[in-house]
Amino acid sequence: MIPEERHERNRVPVRLPENKVSPFGSIGRRVGFALFLIAFVALVAYADRGGYQDNGGGGLSLLDAFYYSTVTITTTGYGDIYPASEASRLLTTILITPARILFLILLVGTTLEFLAERTREAYRLRRWRADLEDHMIICGYGTKGRSAVSSLEGHEIDRSKILIVDPDETALEGARASGFATIHGDATRTEVLRTAGVESARGVVVAANRDDAAVLITLTARELNKTATIVSAVREEENGHLLRQSGADSVISSSSAAGRLLGLATQTPRVVDVLEDLLSVGEGLDIVEHDVGEKDTGKPLAEFEPGMLKVAIIRGEEILRFDDSRVRELEAGDRVVCLCNRDAA
Repeated sequence: MIPEERHERNRVPVRLPENKVSPFGSIGRRVGFALFLIAFVALVAYADRGGYQDNGGGGLSLLDAFYYSTVTITTTGYGDIYPASEASRLLTTILITPARILFLILLVGTTLEFLAERTREAYRLRRWRADLEDHMIICGYGTKGRSAVSSLEGHEIDRSKILIVDPDETALEGARASGFATIHGDATRTEVLRTAGVESARGVVVAANRDDAAVLITLTARELNKTATIVSAVREEENGHLLRQSGADSVISSSSAAGRLLGLATQTPRVVDVLEDLLSVGEGLDIVEHDVGEKDTGKPLAEFEPGMLKVAIIRGEEILRFDDSRVRELEAGDRVVCLCNRDAA
């Protein structure tokens, strides 16, 4: 990568999934533990108050014990109250000194944690970039993008292999809360897709809000990666050919698909329920795709994967229906589209 491209890439903000622990909660627990140490030392001193000497005269009260605890555990040490007897000095050595050390570790540790936060984040980003390959890029985290992510998870794609790109920071906050790495930027820009590692991505889902943006994202992604699977959503069906010409492997027309389902529901509403079941990945009926291996080459379609309903054959770039005369025998390289019951599986 040339220096100019590396500089552009570093300017695109990448955010990894955030730690679920609240910083205020972490500080609160540390403060609580510090107060516990102070109270512990005060109670030890008060329990053995007869062995302590107060330069101001008089016995050691509970307030004096807490005063001694605070100045001792914070290593201030004015020396106006001190252990005078051998027993008190032994208690100080065995109990109070370890408490003082713990308090210092707590104080220094909290300070170093905040100072090292940026360094840790930079280290996480370097490791994330080193492992960024064979992943899925979701361009747009609106309704379509979130549904695509749910479908990918239903197909057992790990969340660490899903990267969200969106110009809306509010949408990205929800993505990070769900455990996804995010990039705040416009996916139509080359440097944003390079930051997302599009060159090594397995697939790109284009779920932009506008058709012109979807076309430009698809064109840019295909230019940077010739082999990745790119699927794009389009609002108007008439723009679908532009996405295919730009390099999309599959184009989903959201408005026309919804319209067809609406029309179908008026005539056969239960059929729409079946289609919805098919689209709900991971439960009920699922659409799966099986490769035809050498042992299945030449077999009749009916003998392939008994118990599953075969609906189509993908042969090269052509999709053949189950009743096509050309699918009487399976060929090497075919992929069979089947319906299966995921609950039974």
